[in-house]
Amino acid sequence: MLFIASLAIVRLAAPADPKDPGVWLSDPALRNWVLMSLNLVPFTGIAFLWFMAVLRNHIGLLEDRFFATVFLGSGLLFVAMLFAAVAVTRGLMDAFNSTDSLLVHQDTYQLGRSMAFALMNTFGMKMAAVFMFVTSTIGLRTAVLSHWLSFIGFSFGLVLLLVITDFAWIALLFPLWVLMVSAFILCSGFNRFPTNPVSNREG
Repeated sequence: MLFIASLAIVRLAAPADPKDPGVWLSDPALRNWVLMSLNLVPFTGIAFLWFMAVLRNHIGLLEDRFFATVFLGSGLLFVAMLFAAVAVTRGLMDAFNSTDSLLVHQDTYQLGRSMAFALMNTFGMKMAAVFMFVTSTIGLRTAVLSHWLSFIGFSFGLVLLLVITDFAWIALLFPLWVLMVSAFILCSGFNRFPTNPVSNREG
């Protein structure tokens, strides 16, 4: 939910096109919105790492070393690229705090903007797609996820691989799928326990 909120705020406040001239930097309201979304990202990364740990615990002894390696690698790389993209964006906002400085160093701004876009929307989302593929595969092999949820993961991952650089809003598919998996694990965890364990023991 934090990632969804952060992405939505950034997309509404700043253009998704990496070649934008940076006019939004001169608007204090837009700058504040983007800064607020960037401040949410560290908590997003921590929550995602927690999600990975919960998912591994849910898999338990059924975990396969091959898929577990890809699972951990893609998840950690996604978080690293997410943080790197945010760091570049925050650096641009601190360096270009006025229209005059932006006009003088337009080439530097374009370089940083393109780097942040590539880190997040190209490489980061590709790692997110790999994470969805491998998690869905593990879910099918171990039956820890329902088939429909795994198939949605495959579909969303394929969309991220093919469309993300053309339509940045599709990045929301990844946190939406993570939210669905989290809800499924939470519900299945509740179903593992009896509703009244004391009365069951007495019976």
